[in-house]
Amino acid sequence: MEGNLLVELFDYFTNNFPYLFRLFLDHLLMSVYGVLFAAIIGVPIGIFIARYSKLSGFVITLANIIQTIPALAMLAILMLVMGLGTNTVIMTVFLYALLPIIKNTYAGIKGVDHNITDAGKSMGMTRNQVLRMIELPLALSVIIGGFRIALVVAIGVVAIGSFIGAPTLTDLIIRGTNATDGTVYILAGAIPIALIAVIIDFALRFVERKLDPTHNSDDKEPKAQTIND
Repeated sequence: MEGNLLVELFDYFTNNFPYLFRLFLDHLLMSVYGVLFAAIIGVPIGIFIARYSKLSGFVITLANIIQTIPALAMLAILMLVMGLGTNTVIMTVFLYALLPIIKNTYAGIKGVDHNITDAGKSMGMTRNQVLRMIELPLALSVIIGGFRIALVVAIGVVAIGSFIGAPTLTDLIIRGTNATDGTVYILAGAIPIALIAVIIDFALRFVERKLDPTHNSDDKEPKAQTIND
């Protein structure tokens, strides 16, 4: 039974690869575009509230409120304004991606050692130079962590975009639930969605670790030599 299912699934992927690849690409691009737009807005906001900490509570609370709204409800609300389709899904991803990007940018900038920034200022650096040459490079791994969380969340949000007419891999899952024996369709949609999330999480986690200055410094520390008797 399982062998037959695997054969049917392989045959379906082989015979419908162009269609599946187009859905895969649409699903991925909607996620990436939404997170990219959120990064363009969220990173400057995170930097700004790191400079003016009194505003951080209000801004992060507002982003938290957006995050607590169920994704399907958010899609329905935006659909009334923007209509059906891809743009509404991208806007929904944008709103959900703001919180992790803003919080991680804020945390990354605030986590930079003040002694390092003070040293930069004592060398005559302006505030913008300190930000560009010291704070952002040291906070980059934390900011990338926010992108990773945002993208994984985005994959799940886009997955329900099919209910408002956006072309996503969930189209196959819906088709499978409406078919008499739709197991192959369900797996053909669910497996790529899971793979996108896992690959993105793994890849960005790797980048995050490589950009972490503490991780790099640990790797460069010389190992203690043992003296043989």
